[in-house]
Amino acid sequence: MSRARPAAPGAPIGDGLLVVDKPSGWTSHDVVARARGICGTRRVGHAGTLDPMATGVLVLGVNRGTKLLTFFVGCDKTYSATIRLGETTVTDDAEGEVTAAVDASAVADRSVAEAVRALTGPIRQVPSAVSAIKVDGVRSYARVRSGKAVDLAARPVTVHRFDVLGRRTAPGARHTDLDVQVAVSSGTYVRALARDLGVALGVGGHLTALRRTTVGHLTAECAVPLDDLELDAGAHLVSLADAVTAVLPVRQLDDAETDAVRHGRRIPSAEPGRSGPVAAMSPDGHVVAVLEESSDQARSLVVLRPGAPG
Repeated sequence: MSRARPAAPGAPIGDGLLVVDKPSGWTSHDVVARARGICGTRRVGHAGTLDPMATGVLVLGVNRGTKLLTFFVGCDKTYSATIRLGETTVTDDAEGEVTAAVDASAVADRSVAEAVRALTGPIRQVPSAVSAIKVDGVRSYARVRSGKAVDLAARPVTVHRFDVLGRRTAPGARHTDLDVQVAVSSGTYVRALARDLGVALGVGGHLTALRRTTVGHLTAECAVPLDDLELDAGAHLVSLADAVTAVLPVRQLDDAETDAVRHGRRIPSAEPGRSGPVAAMSPDGHVVAVLEESSDQARSLVVLRPGAPG
């Protein structure tokens, strides 16, 4: 991907995305706050929360790039993780108190494989009780921390791949650790997969490590540590054009169509009935808008006017 012109630390930079390698111990909001200071703008947001324990790909939008974040939230994601069988925690991960512990050292590999298969494909998943889902206007995790019971409804998600890469049981230990890789649809909780795998095996389970390795086509290899952003954030800014074409099909506009879309006028759909949004590009290679073409007339979901504030 091409990069925007470098900027001095703290100096305002342009529009686009920053693909950050989130460090462990930071909340996603912490990273956004740090990026606002580095980039010299309040117009910074993220495309999908990572838990404080987790590391890896966190997509940030800067200035007009924030308008594109919604199209990254719905992307499929992949993770590397470690699941501990034999211990249940209140948060379904290592940050919560252990509520039950049983001997999982003798769980058969075949039983693990069968349970993993049952959790692969389209499933209905109950999110972790300490998720950010709102219940009557209050975050679920806030309700749990205040001692209130939370009963979240199951929701459809898809686990495209759930691979067990290795198994480790320390000498004398009662728990067993599984190193796994998963590819999942948006809205899937890997903590909940760990919990449900433990329940299926009758020994309980929770997540002890999590690293997000991809968001759509954006990978951990192109993610930038926060310290590198501090040195030169502008050098790592992904342009709006590269950002949007990483996740959406492209429709090339002519000059008349470009002018019409920028001024709020509708244009005919290039592919009436197309499912999903499309990136509309001007003849000079700039992102004009994100369009929806389900009918004969294209509808603008987002318009990016030249020089418009983020």
